[in-house]
Amino acid sequence: MGIAPSNPPRNGEGDRSPQASGGGGPKVLASPIKVVKRARRLRKEMSLPEVLLWRELRKRPGGYKFRRQFPQAGYSLDFACLEARLGIEVDGASHDCGDNPLRDAVRDERLASAGFAMLRIPAREVLSDLDGVIMGIAARCSELGPLHHRPAAGGPPPRSGEDLR
Repeated sequence: MGIAPSNPPRNGEGDRSPQASGGGGPKVLASPIKVVKRARRLRKEMSLPEVLLWRELRKRPGGYKFRRQFPQAGYSLDFACLEARLGIEVDGASHDCGDNPLRDAVRDERLASAGFAMLRIPAREVLSDLDGVIMGIAARCSELGPLHHRPAAGGPPPRSGEDLR
């Protein structure tokens, strides 16, 4: 009695541990539970400028989808566009005081190493010119461009080995 030879797993199947090749979820969505719980709490405690900005970002300006209080690299971004890898922070007056500018610079550097460009918007600007802020965010997303290009209108591209006829 012989043992039947085992077939190797197809692409994307098999061990889902992060150490194994070809498995697990995307790194951008992997955050410690402590950071995730903090983000959930912050979603309930948003400031007025954040609430006003979120109300407009939910409408997907420029066709971009945004997330609020998105956990990334140990921080919780006020808003994030994953398609353009753009993090958006609404800064109140306290960000100009004490060692906060230095903290913000370190934070932006860590997020940049995680692949996120950062856009800092003063809260007073959100309150005084919300439409301009939204247009600026959409323009920045367009500058960064999508990570993945959308398939053609006729459907997905052909698989490798298929004819284009």
